[in-house]
Amino acid sequence: MQRIDTHHHAVPDDYLKLLRKSGIDAAGGRAVPEWSPEGSLEVMSEVGIATAILSVSAPGTTFLPNPADAAALARDLNDHVAGVVAADPARFGFFATVPMPHVDESVAEVVRSLDELHADGVVLLANAAGVYLGQDGQDDLFAALDARSAVAFIHPAELPGPAVEGVVPFAADFLLDTTRAAYLLVRNGIRRKYPNIRFILSHAGGFVPYAAYRLAMAIVGDTGRNPTDVLDDFAGFYFDTALSSSAAALPSLLAFAKPGHVTFGSDTPFAPLEVSKLFAAGLEAYPGLDADTRAAIDRTNALALFPRLAT
Repeated sequence: MQRIDTHHHAVPDDYLKLLRKSGIDAAGGRAVPEWSPEGSLEVMSEVGIATAILSVSAPGTTFLPNPADAAALARDLNDHVAGVVAADPARFGFFATVPMPHVDESVAEVVRSLDELHADGVVLLANAAGVYLGQDGQDDLFAALDARSAVAFIHPAELPGPAVEGVVPFAADFLLDTTRAAYLLVRNGIRRKYPNIRFILSHAGGFVPYAAYRLAMAIVGDTGRNPTDVLDDFAGFYFDTALSSSAAALPSLLAFAKPGHVTFGSDTPFAPLEVSKLFAAGLEAYPGLDADTRAAIDRTNALALFPRLAT
């Protein structure tokens, strides 16, 4: 078991109870699953995962509109998951939850989680209650992350608008949500202004690798920036393979991402074990990968982001 899974979710029992009490039983059109560290370890054994970097998925804290309530929930979640990691640091890491869109409270939790709890990074929803990552007013958050050379895992949420009947949000809307956030981070200069943040885009970046040139031309037309620089900003994201290591998606991803910028992702436990195994098998069987490249995606690329796991 060598893989480092950068897209692996935790759903603590108290959080699941709070979601259900708030009338939330699904995320992205999928039922919020029960979870335990033991359950994750079973999946990890089946999929060849040595270490899973845990994160709380959508809706995060966004269903609590009061900033103090959202901040308190983020603290509780991070304390809980940090305890899971402390009990088995070789098998688990974690991305800390931050209570966006509340910037001041989010900065405080970034500082606490990274400096005191020693989180491996943070998870940021592409949009938090309709406020997209990369929009104006978030510089304090990015400055705190940049000062710590933090890893920021960007995970989609449901689009800020009504769902389309028959279109399950996780199938298409999640990909658009990630793409919108990536677009704004490039278009509004966040990638250039805060170069020390290592952003990981979920699900192979949504539509980014496939549509990068189209996205870049729109930004060039809007801002007058150099197209080479814009494309470099897009290619400089990290991309996980969760639900994306297929013969159709991998060619675009590998052709576009910078070398060393693709990491393994399983999307456990939202993706059933059979699905995670199916996409892992797709990565293993893909004929365009040599052994070194496959090993880099499975493990080596993540070690550059999380050097503590090398020991």
